[in-house]
Amino acid sequence: MSELIFRDRAHAGQLLGRALAGYAMRQDVTVLALPRGGVPVAYQVATILQAPLDVLVVRKLGVPGWPELAMGAIASGGVRVINDEIVQALNISPERIEQAALREGQELRRRELAYRGHTGAPQVQGKIIILVDDGIATGATIRAAALALRHLRPARLVIAVPTAAAEACAMLGPLVDELVVLVKPLDFRAVAQWYLDFSQTADAEVTDLLARANSPAAPRPPVQD
Repeated sequence: MSELIFRDRAHAGQLLGRALAGYAMRQDVTVLALPRGGVPVAYQVATILQAPLDVLVVRKLGVPGWPELAMGAIASGGVRVINDEIVQALNISPERIEQAALREGQELRRRELAYRGHTGAPQVQGKIIILVDDGIATGATIRAAALALRHLRPARLVIAVPTAAAEACAMLGPLVDELVVLVKPLDFRAVAQWYLDFSQTADAEVTDLLARANSPAAPRPPVQD
C-alpha cells in the first residue's frame, strides 16, 4: 500500500479504524492520541470502534545543546522515562535532567489542562490501549509514550498509525503487543509527504474533538471511500 496518499487526517483515521475493526465494540478498549496531530486521526478510530478517546501528553527531554536528541521523556501521570545509555554516554548530571523535566513539565501541564481540563494519567491499567498518532518519522516521541504506558500496566498495548518509517517500526515493534501501520514506505522522508492536507492542528480542534468523541450523543462520522 505504499502508493496510498491520505486526503487529510480524518481520512487516514477512517482507514485506520477499518484496519482495527477487530477491537470494535469492546468495553476494555481505550484509544489514546498523541496531541496535537494524532487527535483528528484518533477521533475517527475511536468513533468507528465505539471506544472512549483520551490524550497522552508526552514531552521529550532534550539533551542540553542537542534538543532533538532525547535523553528521556515525561508523560501524563507523572511518568518519567530516562534513556540511561544516552545519559551515561554524554555524562549528563541528575541536575540537568531535573532542570529539563521541570521545564517540560510546565508545558505538559498546560497542555493537559487545555485538552483534558485536568492533570493525571489516563485510565490504562488492565485495558487494551490503542495509541494513535498521524505518523512516525524518527519514533522518539511515540517510543517514549509506549515506555510510559508500560509503567501504567495496560493489558495490551497497540500502536496504530497511518504511515511510518520502516526503521522506526523496527525500533517500536519489541515495545508493543501489536503495531498497525497502513503505509510503511522504504523511501520515507517525512510524515507530511503522505498527506494531501497536513495543516497544523490547533488546540481548539483538539479540545473540540475530545468533547465530541466522549459525548453520549456523539454521532458516527460518515466514512469516506
